[in-house]
Amino acid sequence: MTASSPRFTESTQGRLRRLNLATSLPPVVFAAVVLLYIDARTWWHLIILAPGAMAALVAFERWTANDLARVVLPCLVVAAVVWPLGVLVSGSPNAYWGFCAVGSLAMREVRRHRKLLLAGLFSYVAAVGAARLLVQRDDIGHVLVTYVLVPTVLTIFVTVLTIVGERFFDLIRELEQTREREAELAVVRERVRFASDLHDIQGHTLHVVKLKIALAQRLLLRDTARAEQELRETYLLVSDTIAQTKELAYAQRRLNLTAEIENAKNLFEAAGIRVRVTREAEVDARASELLGQVLRETTTNILRHAQASQVQITLAASGITIVNDGVTAAAPPELRGLAALRQRVAGDGGELTVEQQQGRFRTAATLPPARADTERGDGR
Repeated sequence: MTASSPRFTESTQGRLRRLNLATSLPPVVFAAVVLLYIDARTWWHLIILAPGAMAALVAFERWTANDLARVVLPCLVVAAVVWPLGVLVSGSPNAYWGFCAVGSLAMREVRRHRKLLLAGLFSYVAAVGAARLLVQRDDIGHVLVTYVLVPTVLTIFVTVLTIVGERFFDLIRELEQTREREAELAVVRERVRFASDLHDIQGHTLHVVKLKIALAQRLLLRDTARAEQELRETYLLVSDTIAQTKELAYAQRRLNLTAEIENAKNLFEAAGIRVRVTREAEVDARASELLGQVLRETTTNILRHAQASQVQITLAASGITIVNDGVTAAAPPELRGLAALRQRVAGDGGELTVEQQQGRFRTAATLPPARADTERGDGR
């Protein structure tokens, strides 16, 4: 349960990208340093080759942040210039590395003519490598292998891996969107159920009130006492309906905890969330109603505000604990529904706690054992 909806919270795709940054950037930096060390035989070689490596590192970092489009063109230009300079000036067969990395990542930004651009990418690497023959004609076989074949094959290999990896992230995004839609659908079903309860309360009452008022109008002149009785019954009926409506609005209608648990389980499973229910003891009958309200409100909050993948519901004799993951906010949010229930639980001598630790949100409601003992003594 976070303070904002899944659309405004950190996505699973974003977390995977940052994990990729943390695990892949150190090896990429190491590879860049090693290649520079191998190819740069003088200080001015380093000046020629370093911009290509930096362009690759910047593009990779921005890719993990899903912000590659802003820097891809300048990085690609820099890396494209370094490769021919490395071939013709410094004699560096690994100078293609920056262009290979940036070019493969740039393909994710292309939606049209991708095959044509891929062919251009590979052809550029091969053509620039072949230009080494302009300055080294005595060993054609070495030039073709070192400057043409190896760079081109590795560029193709890296590009294919990058495109496959991007398809994986697209799949994650689609799964996340599907899960969000299912969670929204679950909330809609909960609203429909609320509307149904409201209709049950008010629909029949309004129809009866209409009939009684019509009857009172006909009896007003010929049977005043009967008309007065009908109006009195109408008044009591309306008062009772108002009370029931308030109870429904503030989640104070009598609830069956077992039914609420089953309903919560169905809602979570429909949203792709794993649920585990643990019954440590049988819940007291009267406590069951209040705990059911806590469970219903918490279920709605998880579906609307969290990116949960699993929920643990634990029942005790006079308490319930709901723990869910998928929390990304730095501090616990303010949840008005639970705040109202906290007052009710406190009024019954219990306590409702809401806390957040290590990416998990814990909602716990407890009622004093004395309350349950008193109710059993009263024969409830």
